[in-house]
Amino acid sequence: MQLSRTLSGLTNLLFNTRNVDEVIDGKRKRLKPGHVSPRRPVPAHITKPPYVESLNVPGISSGLEIHDEDGVERMRASGRLAARVREYAGTLVKPGVTTDEIDEAVHNMIIENGAYPSPLGYGGFPKSVCTSVNECICHGIPDSRPLEDGDIINIDVTVYLNGYHGDTSATFFCGDVDEKAKKLVQVTKESLDKAISICGPGVEYKKIGKIIHDHADKYKYGVVRQFVGHGVGRVFHADPVVLHFRNNEAGRMVLNQTFTIEPMLTIGSRKPIMWDDNWTVVTEDASLSAQFEHTILITKDGAEILTDC
Repeated sequence: MQLSRTLSGLTNLLFNTRNVDEVIDGKRKRLKPGHVSPRRPVPAHITKPPYVESLNVPGISSGLEIHDEDGVERMRASGRLAARVREYAGTLVKPGVTTDEIDEAVHNMIIENGAYPSPLGYGGFPKSVCTSVNECICHGIPDSRPLEDGDIINIDVTVYLNGYHGDTSATFFCGDVDEKAKKLVQVTKESLDKAISICGPGVEYKKIGKIIHDHADKYKYGVVRQFVGHGVGRVFHADPVVLHFRNNEAGRMVLNQTFTIEPMLTIGSRKPIMWDDNWTVVTEDASLSAQFEHTILITKDGAEILTDC
């Protein structure tokens, strides 16, 4: 889900009042926008989601994504491809590689497998993958910035294969990453694993938020509240809205439904600031943020991770 545009006006204030080359933690520079290359073409034979070419963000569709046997198999196929693409993208993370180069590789791998890169054209998003570096919480647009030694980067991959979306992300290390960043990434992954472990038919969605928030609190990390997990399947974003923090929202999991869990944790401020590109969201204080995401299927025995390799 996308943060309200109302916060994006703060971007100009931040860039006008702060040195964009400000050094954070004595070593890394605050992120700033790079050059975004032209949108990459998709062959005509690739089936495209209905929202492509529309500049409007579709938002959350009402109704749970519950699948019959054929739908489950299609979700497994899209999930497997998304996981393979995610892991391949991770192998490209090296100092000097640009996020645009990662986008190009992801774009090509997805279409070579007969799928469409779901982010491309979603509400006008210009690229085929989200690449969120260091303090970027989510929705980073791939650009000309080369990755630097010590960076962390979340790569968020969604593919549209045979009419179904598979959605996943992971945070990767670039070169020699310090222990503070490694710990954040480890705990974020653990929070996702713990949340998945309690899922199953009849389980309240709010238990996801509690277990993630409880784990983050042990390390005094912030839990970002403005971005959520969601139903996924024939549509990119559907009910339920999955909150990653403690809440009292109603609703229980249903057999054969699919949705994502995608906690975003921060070392410092959990307050998001949106850049003027209307997508890139960073932490207010430029503190590091990490995210992991899986698409899961609710089964009679619990939950099956569809985006695992």
